[in-house]
Amino acid sequence: MFPQDILLVGVLTNKMKSINYTLLGDEAMAKDFGKKGTSTDITIYDKKETGAVKTWTLPTGFPEKIPPLLQAINMGEYVIFHVSKLDKFTGEQIVALDVLKKNKGLLTHSYDVDREKLLLMIKGTVVEQYKMVELDDLKKEMDLLEPVSQDGTLRIPIDHCFDVKGVGTVILGKVTQGMVKAYDKLKLLPKGDEVMVKSIQMHDDPVEEAMSPARVGLAVKGVTSDDVQRGDQLYMGGDEISISQNIVLDYMQNKFFKDNLAENQTFLVNVGLQTRAAKIISITPMKLSLNKPVAFTKNEICVILKPESQTIRIVGSGPITG
Repeated sequence: MFPQDILLVGVLTNKMKSINYTLLGDEAMAKDFGKKGTSTDITIYDKKETGAVKTWTLPTGFPEKIPPLLQAINMGEYVIFHVSKLDKFTGEQIVALDVLKKNKGLLTHSYDVDREKLLLMIKGTVVEQYKMVELDDLKKEMDLLEPVSQDGTLRIPIDHCFDVKGVGTVILGKVTQGMVKAYDKLKLLPKGDEVMVKSIQMHDDPVEEAMSPARVGLAVKGVTSDDVQRGDQLYMGGDEISISQNIVLDYMQNKFFKDNLAENQTFLVNVGLQTRAAKIISITPMKLSLNKPVAFTKNEICVILKPESQTIRIVGSGPITG
């Protein structure tokens, strides 16, 4: 999106549908699906087909780091889960999908994976609801999945931001709900800066508007890349999103995390694409004090992480109640 030598202005009305997949598995699989785009600790592939733009997001920073896994999962409406071995990292992915309630997906495995053992691992989790398919049939099964759009006030969680010569600041993200139009004036949360959308691209094509769940590149005015971090959100306005440095969870501990929690312990937390350092203020109810404010909606899921854990790094989770 937005090559450095061209100033692109949205001039077309977008009628394309969008479908976004989270791909958990070998990155080599993605090369058969689409063209590689933005790549950091999450990597995005995309492809424009007749009537639809499709994207696949992979947590390429996982398993070395745990936050990219949760962020990549949050970026897709559907999960494509290919299991090549049954180890603790497969278990961690299953737990992450379960706590984030990602119940729409396809499940495949390599020939050397014991299917009965895999079925035992996913029993009682959302992954048990995925359709088990043979690897050779995966693309055909993906093509049967329908777009999932969401109405409401415009909301765009940001996954990347950079400055482009001749264009200015470019923001990449997914329209999780609502519609964005050229010249919209939006709020950058949680900071509150005003941002104007100069132009919009989808799959390198300029468009005048894009609706949920489109993945977009936005040339914007009002901020620079230094003002934006992953997880910040562009928002049209209203009272739906709260901003706070202190949150309360309806908390449930991961049954595989065996350590006891105590007040004043510090962890990482994940909310959408946002990652923050956090300290436990109280256990019952679970109250957390974050190092920086987060933007969230009521009942949005917060996941508590312990990156240094030698076993599972997902401590627990729960919807944000206040």
